[in-house]
Parts: sequence; structure tokens; C-alpha cells
Amino acid sequence: MFDDAIHTMTLSEDGSYTAYSKEYEEHYHSTKDGALHESLVKHVIPAFKIKQHQDEIHILDICYGLGFNTLATLYYAKKNNITSKINIYSPELDSALVKSLTNFTYPKEFEEFKHIILELSEKGVYSDDSWHVEIFLGDAREYVKKFAHVPERSDKCPWGTKFDIVYQDAFSPSTNPILWTKEYFSDIANSLKKEGVLTTYSISLPTRLALYENGFNIYLYSAENARKSTLASLSQLDNLEAVDMEHKILCNPHAKSLRD
Repeated sequence: MFDDAIHTMTLSEDGSYTAYSKEYEEHYHSTKDGALHESLVKHVIPAFKIKQHQDEIHILDICYGLGFNTLATLYYAKKNNITSKINIYSPELDSALVKSLTNFTYPKEFEEFKHIILELSEKGVYSDDSWHVEIFLGDAREYVKKFAHVPERSDKCPWGTKFDIVYQDAFSPSTNPILWTKEYFSDIANSLKKEGVLTTYSISLPTRLALYENGFNIYLYSAENARKSTLASLSQLDNLEAVDMEHKILCNPHAKSLRD
């Protein structure tokens, strides 16, 4: 049975279900934007517009949660005939939630991935010739630290390289601040390749400041039928709406990033 002791399944506006966490007092997705729609337009599509032509893509999915970002990535890749080998690594603190997802009501778009959901829930890993997905049950901060101070290509990374994409999709800064601080994003920056990108639903100034203070260029991402989101990169990107962070700082002199 789905872990309904501390979660309540909730129908979102695109017809897909999300869940409400009684512990964090938040939904896993925007019920207005829709669970599946939000994963696609705020994370998968903006990241893959930049990275889908690589032979191999390494993704850090913070945090696994209901698995939507991971599953939406596989759905998008298959639908668009993306031939890149896709590797997804996702920390998740709630082991009971992961095990219960075999009974979650996923959208029809994920029907073909039932066997993957089952293997991830039972074994924490799924692998075939095209996709590799691995869940780390534990503290996301400790997981990220493993990759923060190694060379871009290193044997200390089990897969030999740093990340191309980070989906920053933790519960909001107001309820889970530890995954939105300047120090946290320092480890994220050091876990990314120089050409890597980060996506997040958050457009708050403290979040953007924490990213900017760690060398990220900040961009506003817009998609149809969804609220705006943020895309960040350690390198400059073309054809995106850059956020003038120096101007934001001048206009908001008392604004501060979150700190540990």
C-alpha cells in the first residue's frame, strides 16, 4: 500500500497525482502546474534542450521523492528518440516512501516503466543498455559531498565523471532550508561539470543568491501553462533570459542567501 501514514495522494491540475507530505506540510509538486507537467517543463525539457546531444548524460536528481523527475526523464527520452546513455543518481531520505511507490497512482505516460518502478522500489537500482538509475537512501548533503572535491573525471566517482545535470527539486527553502543554502550549493557546484546545468522550480532571490555566490549564471525559464522557473549554469548559455543579479542585489541590499 502507498505510504499514506504521512502522505496523502492529491490530484493535480494536469490530471496526474502528486502527494502531500504531512511531515513537511507541502505537496511534492505544484498542484496548479501539475505533477507530470511540472517535472517536464521545469526540469527535463530545459535541461535536455542543452544536453540531449551528448553520448552519455549523468544526472543528479535531488531528491527522488515520488520519482517523477526520473521517470519523466525516461519518458521524454523515449518519446523523443534520444539515443544518449542516461544515468540518474538520486538521494532520498524516506526509504518507506520509496518502497511504497509500487502502489502509487502514476500517470498513463509512465505505464511502460512499471518494471523500473518495481525494481527501484525493491532494489534501489535499475540498469539496461540505455538507462541506469540508482537511488541512495540517506542524507542528500552527505551524498553530494562525495563528489564535491574530486576532479571532473575521477575514479572516486563510481561512474568516473561528475554530473551534467542537477534537478534541484527538494521541498521548499521555508520547510527544508538545509538543501538550499550557500554551502549546499557550493558542494553542488563542485559536483557539476563546468558545462553542467541546474534546474529548479524556485525563483526566490535567496535561492538565486546562493547559486550566484557559487559562480552560477542565473536564467529565467518560461514554459506554457506553468509558472516561471530557474535554470543555472557555471558557464554562460545562449538564447535564454539572463537574470541581472547585480541589479537584483542593488535593488535588494538586505537580501541574503540561506546559510548553514
